[in-house]
Amino acid sequence: MDKQGFTTGIVHGDRDAGVEHGGVRQPIHTSVQYGFERVEDLIGVFQGTKKGGFNYARQGTPTTAALERKITKLEGGAGSICFSTGMGAICAVFLTLLRAGDHLVSSQFVFGNTNSVFGTLRALGIEVTVVDAGDVANVANALKANTRMVFVETIANPGTQIPDLKGIGELCRERGLAYVVDNTITSAALFRPKDVGASLVVNSLTKTIAGHGAALGGAVTDTGVFDWSTYPNIADDYRRSPAKEQGLLQIRKKGLRDMGAALSSEQAHQIALGAETLALRVGKSSDNALALAQFLEKHEAVGRVLYPGLPSHPQYEVAKSLFKNGSWLLSFELRHPERMIDFVNALQIPIKATGLGDTRTLIIPVAPTIFHEAGPDVRRAMGISDGMLRLSLGIEDIDDLIADFEQALKHA
Repeated sequence: MDKQGFTTGIVHGDRDAGVEHGGVRQPIHTSVQYGFERVEDLIGVFQGTKKGGFNYARQGTPTTAALERKITKLEGGAGSICFSTGMGAICAVFLTLLRAGDHLVSSQFVFGNTNSVFGTLRALGIEVTVVDAGDVANVANALKANTRMVFVETIANPGTQIPDLKGIGELCRERGLAYVVDNTITSAALFRPKDVGASLVVNSLTKTIAGHGAALGGAVTDTGVFDWSTYPNIADDYRRSPAKEQGLLQIRKKGLRDMGAALSSEQAHQIALGAETLALRVGKSSDNALALAQFLEKHEAVGRVLYPGLPSHPQYEVAKSLFKNGSWLLSFELRHPERMIDFVNALQIPIKATGLGDTRTLIIPVAPTIFHEAGPDVRRAMGISDGMLRLSLGIEDIDDLIADFEQALKHA
């Protein structure tokens, strides 16, 4: 299977582990409890000596386990854990692997809710320093003796900034730091963070991987690159497991079992179905985003377009060297931002809604909605103007999208 293409491996991956009654994909297991003929096996599942067993759905079901195998295959990793949301996955990483007195370095260009979590970490005694990660020197200068982890997103939402992913990976390897990369915007269809030395990969499965705006979910994947035996915050109980399993085991036990952000079997099944068309959807939505970005950049009513696939983007060369395509995320500003409301209301195809990675194009004004709570200082630091509009391109016919934007821009 490893020699097969990306989509072939995902479409047929369910059958690798065997499927009941000859089904072509894994079924939905709704049971919460799982029984055993021998009590020794039940004890073994609780103590971790019996591999592959289930005891209670909060820690996983056969359906979520099938999705975890699929995500692991997507990312080329060693193992994955699924959560009920992407934020559940991110919080599990931070809250199970960091302790009071530790230091986290992050890109300053991160998802609004992730930025909010940083405030929670600081309140718990964890230092957080945010820097412009587009230059690895900024990350290096921020490191301290108590730094444990570096966190970045592949493409920032909504400003589309791209960190020096490769340089930061080399720095973390040299310093023995856990390197966590949020791959939500790109997904493994466009980029594998393992290739730049990421220790852990986070995906909001709700978005690119599920792709239809119909299921919530998140995942953490261990790439197998990091040596967890050197990480000081692994609890003694989990040191008894092989070093390569310790990080993910602690995240599952503390972040999933104790915190309870369990993914349901029904949602896992829906996400697994969406993952089968991942490459097809991302290819089409990326092509749409590039074509629309090129159209907008030439329009007299548009002041600025932010899209990694445009030569005008500050990290265009970086994006071209790392990503297979530019992704579906596009942001832009009108020359006359005071006309933004009239323009957006004039659009007929894009849905005026939050969310990302849908099959349908979504549009939202950033400052008064998803980044309103962050405040003007944070927005300014992230390069978010009051007139910024964020687009998540879908898979509609591009001629229809361009025609719709052309008529709506008459109001701008």
